Amino acid sequence: MVRKLFSVPLCAFALLLLMGASAAPQQSDALLAEEESAVLSEAALETESQVSSETMESVGAAQIGQAVAVGSGTSVEEITAEEQQNVVVGDQSLLIDGAAAPTNLGKFQKNGVTYVALAPMAQALEPSVEIGWDGSTVNIYSDRLALTAKVGQLYLVANGRYLYLPEGVQMVNNMVTVPLSVVVEAFDAKLTWDSATGVICITRGSGGIQSGDSYYNQEDLFWLSRLITAESGNQPLEGQMAVGNVVMNRVASPVYPNTVLGVIAQKNQFSTYKSGALANRTPNQSSIIAAKLVLDGGEVSETDGALYFDSSASSWASRNREFAAVLGGHKFYY
Repeated sequence: MVRKLFSVPLCAFALLLLMGASAAPQQSDALLAEEESAVLSEAALETESQVSSETMESVGAAQIGQAVAVGSGTSVEEITAEEQQNVVVGDQSLLIDGAAAPTNLGKFQKNGVTYVALAPMAQALEPSVEIGWDGSTVNIYSDRLALTAKVGQLYLVANGRYLYLPEGVQMVNNMVTVPLSVVVEAFDAKLTWDSATGVICITRGSGGIQSGDSYYNQEDLFWLSRLITAESGNQPLEGQMAVGNVVMNRVASPVYPNTVLGVIAQKNQFSTYKSGALANRTPNQSSIIAAKLVLDGGEVSETDGALYFDSSASSWASRNREFAAVLGGHKFYY
């Protein structure tokens, strides 16, 4: 009886051992499955991160390419990796408020003058500008500036100011191009050049040049435009400007009166003045433009510094002064 009772617990113990042995492999399998799942999840996250990074790089490159295309008129497919990099780096030889300028400005130098494409340069200085093009004239507007530039003209107009362009408004590589210094002036910015490094630095200003209404001295404009009409109203614009330059050169000289009217009214100098009769003349439009160009500092290089002009072969100036050039119907002398 005792032997039977002892055998029952022993059988029960053996049964428990068998059940434990069968459970252990199942638990190990579960642990192994969890470890494998963790490894696969980590690999999936790494792959997803890599794909996401590659996708972002691809999107970034595409956006850069589109930016270049919009600025230069080139299709995205034509944009090279080097050009995309240039957009990021910028033009290190031209700084705007310390930052490299965009590379789509069409910048080049000719005879010591730096030229840029007007529209993209305007956008670089003021991104909010509105730009129009009618096939011959660029119109640029912002809340501080109204600018027009017509291809072939010897000036551009900014807020009613006439800024002289000796080479005129040009079309270069299908872009309307003007001297950089004139664009900077129109936007009331400042330009400096480091001769050691060749770097041009632009500092933004108010965003728009002072208006012509407040800039031009109205008395000076009144007399100068009438003298130009009387002396050279039928001549090319630069011939008219040269006559105005003579007047302004005299104003700047200590030998002559220091006002426009004083110079024009000086005895035995300008016969067209005729004791004030000049005031009754009506100046033509080109003479008014020439006067504004001169009053804004425009000077024809051929007659730079000239103090005399005449149309006579045997004038006092021709016998006593150094010859400078012929413009329009006049000879000019220093």
